[in-house]
Amino acid sequence: MMPQTVRFITVGNLKESYLREAAAEYKKRLSGMCRVEEIELKEVKLPEDPSESEIKKALSEEAKAILADIPPRSFPIALCVEGKQMSSPDLSRKLEAVTVEHGTLCFIIGSSHGLAPEVKSAAKMRLSVSELTFPHQLMRVILYEAVYRCYQIAKGSKYHK
Repeated sequence: MMPQTVRFITVGNLKESYLREAAAEYKKRLSGMCRVEEIELKEVKLPEDPSESEIKKALSEEAKAILADIPPRSFPIALCVEGKQMSSPDLSRKLEAVTVEHGTLCFIIGSSHGLAPEVKSAAKMRLSVSELTFPHQLMRVILYEAVYRCYQIAKGSKYHK
């Protein structure tokens, strides 16, 4: 049994229309299988060439907003480079397994500078989609597709070959 609610907490908005359209398509597909909640938080503005301390301060501010939007009893999953990489079938099985205890999955995508340590610590799982680097806006579309694929795998669909 897959989760009834999937919440996506993202920092920053989708600027390009093609990314908004792709995200909307996967959200529409997912909405037939679960309740999709999308929380889009503002990215803290930084100067053109920010210092490490400016980045750290911005991530800390973003973390407060992220942590406030993680529902109680949910299973928060932080997308980060040091996260675990999984195959689609393995991720599908993992999502099914955590549903027994947690009714809501909560995926978290940070800003272009990533996530603050306190968000990563609050996550029950850290996930890396690839060793490749992607813009965080494109990662949202990739994540929506990956979660949709997990639902298709769980129901035995031919979508995943």
